[in-house]
Amino acid sequence: MKKIILILIFSAFTAGYCFAAVSVVGELSREKTVSPGDKIEGVILLKNHEDQALQVKVYKTDYLFYADGRNIYGEPGKAARSNANWISLRPSQLTLPAGETSSVYYTIEVPEKADLSGTYWSMIMVESLPAKALKELRKEQDKVTMGFQTLIRYGIQIVTDIRNTGSRSIKFLDKKLVSQDSRKFMQIDIENTGERWLNPFVWLELYSQDGKSMGRFEANRMRIYPGCSIRQVIDLSEVPKGRYKGLVVVDAGGQDVFGAQYDFELGYSQKIKQETQTETKVEKPRRPSNFSAKFKSWFNQTLKKIKQFFQPS
Repeated sequence: MKKIILILIFSAFTAGYCFAAVSVVGELSREKTVSPGDKIEGVILLKNHEDQALQVKVYKTDYLFYADGRNIYGEPGKAARSNANWISLRPSQLTLPAGETSSVYYTIEVPEKADLSGTYWSMIMVESLPAKALKELRKEQDKVTMGFQTLIRYGIQIVTDIRNTGSRSIKFLDKKLVSQDSRKFMQIDIENTGERWLNPFVWLELYSQDGKSMGRFEANRMRIYPGCSIRQVIDLSEVPKGRYKGLVVVDAGGQDVFGAQYDFELGYSQKIKQETQTETKVEKPRRPSNFSAKFKSWFNQTLKKIKQFFQPS
C-alpha cells in the first residue's frame, strides 16, 4: 500500500481574507513615509481560529507583478527597489495557541544613503506549517491512498516612501479590443516607469467622429510599483458599432495626469488603430484655497480642449 500526501498552498494578498485556520488581523499593506537613517517598528497580529495550537513561520520575499499575469516572489533583497534587507523579523517561527492572537514584530532600518529616492517595498509572508501527521488514512491492500492538506499563506506588503522624492511616470504598453460572451472590452497594459508607487484612476473618454461625447468609461483602480505593470479592462459593451476617437486618461495623483489618444473601430473588425497614438503629460494646477471652484473651472477647460483636440480634421 502506497500513501501519497499532497500539500496545496494558496496565497492571500487581500485584506479581510480569513477563511484559513490562521489569519492576519488588519491591513495586508503597510505604507510608511521615511527618511534615510530612520528606524520604524511595527507589529503583525496573527489569529488562530482553530481549537488546537498551530505552528507558523514568517519570512521575507521580494514582490514583482506584470500585466501578463506573472507574480514573482523572489529572493529577498535582490530586486532593484527591494527594502527586504532593511527589515528584521521576530520571531521567525512561533506557536499560536488555540483561539488566541499572537504578535510578530518587524523593524525597518532605512540606510543612511543620500541617493535613496522614491518607493522601496517587499513582502512579509505568514505561512502555517503542515501538521506532523495527518489523520490515519484507510489502508487497503495493493491500493494507492492519497491525502490532502491545504496551507494558506498571507503576504503583507511593506512599502517605504523616501519622503516626497521620486518621479511619477507611466508608459502605455499593449492595447487591444477583446470580446467575451457577446461583450466588448478595451484592454490596455500600463507600466510604472517612475520611481514612486502609483494608485491611479484610469478611464477612457470616447468621442464619435463628429466630436460628440459617448461617455466616460472607468477601469478598476489598481496600484503599480516602479518597474511593474498592470492590465486594465474597460467595458465598452454599451457603445454602438462605429468608429470613434478616444483618450485614455491615467490620473496618477499629485500634479500628474497622463493620456494617450487612439482611433477605435468597434464592430466587425474590432481594432484600435495605433498609428494616431499620442502620449501627453498634463500638469495639474497647484491646489488654491478655493479649490472646488478652481478645479471645476480647470476641469471644464480641459474637457473643452479634449473635445477640440478630437474634432475631425
